[in-house]
Amino acid sequence: MAFEVLRAVAAEDAYANLVLPASIRRHALDRRDAGFATELTYGALRGQGTYDAVLARCVDRPLGQLDPAVLDALRIGVHQLLAMRVPAHAALDQTVGLVRAVIGAGPSSLVNAVLRKVTAHDLEGWIGELVDGMTDATAIAALRHSHPEWIVRALRQALVAHGRDVAEIDALLAADNAAPVVHLVALPGLATLDDALTEGAEPGRLAPGSAYYSGGDVSRLPGVSTGTVRVQDSGSQLVARALAAVDLGNRRSDGPEQWLDLCAGPGGKTALLSAIGQDSGVHLTANEPVPHRAQLVRQALRPLPADSWTVRVGDGRDVGREQPSATACSSTPPARDSARSGAAPSPGGAGSHRTWCPSRRSSVSCWARRSTPSHPGEWWRT
Repeated sequence: MAFEVLRAVAAEDAYANLVLPASIRRHALDRRDAGFATELTYGALRGQGTYDAVLARCVDRPLGQLDPAVLDALRIGVHQLLAMRVPAHAALDQTVGLVRAVIGAGPSSLVNAVLRKVTAHDLEGWIGELVDGMTDATAIAALRHSHPEWIVRALRQALVAHGRDVAEIDALLAADNAAPVVHLVALPGLATLDDALTEGAEPGRLAPGSAYYSGGDVSRLPGVSTGTVRVQDSGSQLVARALAAVDLGNRRSDGPEQWLDLCAGPGGKTALLSAIGQDSGVHLTANEPVPHRAQLVRQALRPLPADSWTVRVGDGRDVGREQPSATACSSTPPARDSARSGAAPSPGGAGSHRTWCPSRRSSVSCWARRSTPSHPGEWWRT
């Protein structure tokens, strides 16, 4: 199964984190086998730079001349031999058997010979041999930690720019290679994380009501398929909870309190905000300028009562025009972001948050709108 994922990544430019869960479900792996397959897949991908350097010492031709499928199989074998607690004979048998069944008998003989050469050293022994005689600190760190040299160089420069010791680069790269854990949140009032904790999740240390999970296919956890338990990083959870906790003062309203998320896609924080607001009878309006992202917001909000939220597709600045008497808070977004991030606010207001969104190359600004004497109760929190 790991071989299938590596092939999809290499040949189809697929995302491993999307292909792997589907492959686990298709093969009906139990929790233990799913965990093994996950480590084998992601480990072979994380260590590819170092493993290819090892293989280059063990293959009698440039790696580029190997069948790409054979090279992927070799990477899987090397990871088992050098970074997993798999007995050498088992790693050899499994990898050679895979190649014989999927690629052919001829390549299986090559794979057997190469992997036997790999067993000559453990990982530290191979790294020591590979860096012997090298003097370039960036190249050594790149090889040791399986990172492209340009990334190592950029991280070294970042350490210096922030007044840190450049010697921290090894610890930084090692942390970057650590297998990540999935952060979970249960939508308040709709689910708990009890089942996830029973399945091996650990209570989160940063955000209340969160948990960390590293046990394989997260979609198997109760509540995930219905959207009441969600994958959401702790930072996003904290942003939503911080905004929901802002004291907006005296709420004079005959109707439900109105919250606004001006740039809501894909909907993770929006769903958590809406769930938190249920006890107070909040109605949340989620604005998203991009239609397909608005659909993601609707999917995220489906577990919540349908009359407690509205998804609006359009320019967030129009919301300000439609509610001219509502006063927005300060901290005006940059002009280049206004079409995506929402209305340019007037001075005054209560509570705001801004976060940088690398994937969208813009700052996402969150505005709290408040009531005016002529429109009591028109409270907006974004």
